[in-house]
Amino acid sequence: MATRKTRSDCTVGAFEKKHGLPSGAIRNPNCKDARADKKIGNLRKDFANAKKNKK
Repeated sequence: MATRKTRSDCTVGAFEKKHGLPSGAIRNPNCKDARADKKIGNLRKDFANAKKNKK
């Protein structure tokens, strides 16, 4: 069974807790630890901008 895409308003801390990941497992595009209160949607935007600026 396929898993659903995570909601964009979910926080990094809640996602890590829900999936049993250690604190600090999710990183920003610059490889620094993402804040626990950062939203997944903002993290997706950051990665899209980093990919666009890399080209």
